[in-house]
Amino acid sequence: MLMKPLRGLYEWTMDKAAHPHAVWWLALFCFMEASFFPVPPHPLLGLMCLAEPKKAIRFGTVATLSSVAGGLLGYAIGWGLWDSVGAQLIALLGMTDSFPVAACYLREFDFEAILIAGATPVPFKLLTIASGFVGMNLVTFVLASIVGRGMIFFTVGVLFRVFGAPIKRFIDEYLGLVTIAFVALVVGGVLLLTMVGSGKEDPADACSGATYESLGL
Repeated sequence: MLMKPLRGLYEWTMDKAAHPHAVWWLALFCFMEASFFPVPPHPLLGLMCLAEPKKAIRFGTVATLSSVAGGLLGYAIGWGLWDSVGAQLIALLGMTDSFPVAACYLREFDFEAILIAGATPVPFKLLTIASGFVGMNLVTFVLASIVGRGMIFFTVGVLFRVFGAPIKRFIDEYLGLVTIAFVALVVGGVLLLTMVGSGKEDPADACSGATYESLGL
């Protein structure tokens, strides 16, 4: 049942990768995904690098900068529009329970939390909105976002440039397994985020049970 819409989404993404304005689609997807859009841009980036391997670095740069720009929108939502937009958006994305935990980790570990989330498939929008909500230093936020997003986007670009054709054949044949693996990476990224404070005074334990009440909401 799930495979049919999943396959349709995959084919739609491939179509966008072959579009004459694919770079603009990539920039738009990365911008939106960092603040409110639920679909990750990594498949589009990978397919574009597969189609034009020599432009992989360019595509990775576009993806990184667009994602950081979108992250600034997410930050603005959390900072100045939480009551009117942010809370409803987080609920719509199904992240209501995750938000206070993310906000707590950002208060405790700011740069490290953004870096880990930015370099893993953890929903980046969750961290960008939470960063604005807790008032994270904007320079720290931007620098951590550039490093974290750059790590994952350039890795995707290089992998598809070097191993593009075999990767695409594998995805075509085992799309369901690839999706499961991606979900596992998301879960792993969340677990890694919860472990970032090991060795410090138990803020990780406190954050694991963070609530909206503890955030003052």
